[in-house]
Amino acid sequence: MTDSSAAGRGSLPPDPADLSVTIVDGYVDEPAHFGVPPYLSTYPRYTAGALVDAGVPESRITYHTIDELRDDRSKHADVADADLMVYVGGMTVPGKYVGGTPAEPDEVRELGWTADGVTLLGGPVRFGVGEENAGAQETQRDDLDYDFVAMGDVEAAAHDLVREGLEGYGNRMRTNEEVDRWARKGAFVVEQHPNHPDYLICELETSRGCAYRCSFCTEPLYGDPAFRAPGSVVGEVDALSDRGVAHFRLGRQADILAYGGDGEAPNPDALRELYGGIREVAPDLRTLHLDNMNPVTITDYPEASREAIRVIAEHNTPGDTAAFGLESADPVVQEENNLLVTAEECLEAVRVVNEEGGWRPGDAPETTPGDPDRVTGPSTGPDASPRLPKLLPGINLVHGLTGERPETYEHNKRFLQTVYDEGLMLRRINIRQVMAFAGTEMAETGAEIAQEHKDQFQAYKREVRETIDNPMLDRVVPPGTVLPDLHLEYHQDGKTFGRQLGTYALLVAVPGERELGTTVDVAITDHGYRSVTGVPYPLDVNAASMDELTAIPGINRSTAGDVVVGRPYDSVADVGAVDPGIVDLAAYAVAGDTDVPIPGRDRPGSGPGPAVRSSLGRGD
Repeated sequence: MTDSSAAGRGSLPPDPADLSVTIVDGYVDEPAHFGVPPYLSTYPRYTAGALVDAGVPESRITYHTIDELRDDRSKHADVADADLMVYVGGMTVPGKYVGGTPAEPDEVRELGWTADGVTLLGGPVRFGVGEENAGAQETQRDDLDYDFVAMGDVEAAAHDLVREGLEGYGNRMRTNEEVDRWARKGAFVVEQHPNHPDYLICELETSRGCAYRCSFCTEPLYGDPAFRAPGSVVGEVDALSDRGVAHFRLGRQADILAYGGDGEAPNPDALRELYGGIREVAPDLRTLHLDNMNPVTITDYPEASREAIRVIAEHNTPGDTAAFGLESADPVVQEENNLLVTAEECLEAVRVVNEEGGWRPGDAPETTPGDPDRVTGPSTGPDASPRLPKLLPGINLVHGLTGERPETYEHNKRFLQTVYDEGLMLRRINIRQVMAFAGTEMAETGAEIAQEHKDQFQAYKREVRETIDNPMLDRVVPPGTVLPDLHLEYHQDGKTFGRQLGTYALLVAVPGERELGTTVDVAITDHGYRSVTGVPYPLDVNAASMDELTAIPGINRSTAGDVVVGRPYDSVADVGAVDPGIVDLAAYAVAGDTDVPIPGRDRPGSGPGPAVRSSLGRGD
C-alpha cells in the first residue's frame, strides 16, 4: 500500500460549505478497537467531526455501513455522487461476527470504482489486507484503487483534504487537541447508523498505542500511549448521550489500568474522574464496559491495581470483561515473542480481578469472602445473586507465534485448567490464529507456523470448548441468572437468538420465534460451550408455551403437559400440586401479571454503595 497524491479525478469545491461527503464504514477489528455492529468505532465519528471542523456542514455528510450498501443498492448513489467518499475499515485480528459482516477487499475496490468524486481510504486497512478476514493469513499493503490512502490518521487526512485542497494532502497523525474537538463535533453521525438509538454501543478511546512490543501486535505501530484527559472523554460521552446513545465501551486502549499515569503504573484517581464524570453526564446510561487490561500492570503494581479495579467495578454495569493478553502460557513462546507475563503472573492477575470485580449486583457482604464491610468475589454457588458478575477477566490466546510447538497446546490447557480448578471465573477465552502484518516482527515469519499447525489447532480448540468453556460458563452464568435487556437479533431452528449490549456479550437462545429488534429480560436455563438458553423473565406459568416450560431445568414434556392442563394457578407454589416432585419455579416464573424486580437492577452501575461523584464540571 502506498500513500497517494492527487490522482486527477477532479477537485473538491473550494468552499467546504458546498462539499458533499459520504463516509462508508466497512468495520474495524483491532487489538484495542472494535467497530462491528452493534459497535460503532471512533473512525467514522472522528472523521465526521474533522470534516465539520474543516467547514463542511453536518447536513452535507452522509454515513452508511457496508451492510446498508449490501442490503439497498440504491444507496450506492450516495457513494457515486459525493464530492468526497471516505472509506474506513480494516481487520488486524480475526473474528466471527453476528451483528454485521466486515467488508472484503473486492467490496472496498468496488466502492472506489463506484465513486465519481475524490476517494480516501483509511483506518487499520492501511496496515494491509489478506484474502479473507480470518486467522493464519498473510497480508499485503494495497491501495485498493483509491485516490488517497491515509497512512496516518484518516480523520486528519479528511480534515486536511477539505481545508488545504488535494495538493495540501499529507500523511499525519492527529493530536489529542484535535480529538477533543472532533469527538464532540462528530457525535451527530450516530443518528445515521441503522442501529440507532437502541442497539448501538459506542467505542470510546482513552489512548492508543502501547509501550510494549509483542511480536504480532499492530497496536505499537501507533506509538507510545498518549492519554486523553478525563474531561475530553467525558465531553464526548456528553455529546453522544445528547444524540441518544446509552451504551458505551472504553475499548480503545491497550491497558485501562494505565490510564492517566506514566504509561505503566495505575492512577486510580484518574479512573475515578473518568468513570465518575461519565456517570454524571450520562446518568441514565444502560451500558458502561471496557476491554483491555494488561495483567503485567496488576503483578507489577498490585495495590494500586486493586484500587483501580474497585473504582471500575463501582461504576460499570454488570457483565463487564477485562481482556488479558496472555497470548501463550508456553515460556518458550513468551521469550521469543516479547510477551509480557508468565502463566503464573497471569494467574495471579486473574485472582485479583475475581476478588475485586467478581461480585454480582444484589450480593451482600456476608455472602462473599473477604472484608466483612464490602462485597468481594468470586461470587459463585447457591448464595450468589442471580446476576452477571460486575467485572471478570477474559483470556486471549494466539497461535502461530514463533517458537510454537506441540507442548505449547499443553501449556495453555494446563493454565486454563488451573484457573478452573481454583474456583475462579473467566468470562471469555478467545483462541485465534495470528495474522502477519508489515511493521511487526511476525512479518518476517508470516503465518507459516499457524498454517502448519491448523489441524492440531482445531482439535485443541474443540477440547478447550468442551472441557473448560462449558463448565466455566455454568459457573459464571448458572441456571436462574437474570439477563436484562436482551436484544433479539435472528431466528434459527424455532428459536430466537439475542444478546445484551456489552463487551463479549453472551448469545442467548429463547424458545419460539419472537419479534426481532425488540428486547426481553431472560432467566438462563441451560448452557452450551459458548452460548446459553433462557426463557423470558419472569415467565407467566399461566401463559407459557410447552417449549418455554420444557426449557426450565427439571421439566420434561410430560410434566409440562401436566402444568398446562392444571392452569390457571394463583401462585407458582400451586404448581407443586400438579407434581410434588416438580422443580421450584420461583427463579423463573410467576402466576399472572406480577411485577418481579430484577436483583440489583435499581442501582445497575453504582454497586453496593453510593455512586462516587466526579470532581469534573459538566462544561470541562
